[in-house]
Amino acid sequence: MIGELMTQVKTGDTVGIHYTGTLLDGTPFDTSDGREPLEFEVGSGQIIPGLDVALPGMAVGDKKTVEIPCDQAYGPLNPEMRQAVPREGIPADVPLDIGTQLNVQTPDGQAMQVMVVEVDDATVTIDANHPLAGQDLKFDIELMSIK
Repeated sequence: MIGELMTQVKTGDTVGIHYTGTLLDGTPFDTSDGREPLEFEVGSGQIIPGLDVALPGMAVGDKKTVEIPCDQAYGPLNPEMRQAVPREGIPADVPLDIGTQLNVQTPDGQAMQVMVVEVDDATVTIDANHPLAGQDLKFDIELMSIK
């Protein structure tokens, strides 16, 4: 109806979005295509900050493209999150191909996912940075629901 106010997203709303995430060069890294919309509470920290702040003011059916700098996405690369470990300390049955994701336990007992980034005869270098750390991202989003 003309003159009727459309409901717009505000902090605290639970929303559902369809999205496609790409690097700035167009390389896709994630999409909700073929899945249910991603649901989360706006402003709760459940998604990356740059995407969270793009939603208030949108109405159901709105589409938008958002470019998000790395510091509002998965953060900059942290060199301290990269570590060389002695190869002999890794069980022989663990695959050590570059790009392999491994689950490791920190000294305080926390589980952490790391990626093998370098291998030589003496050491295996693992990286605990998020795979998208240091990357500026672009999201095409469509607001599907507000609850």
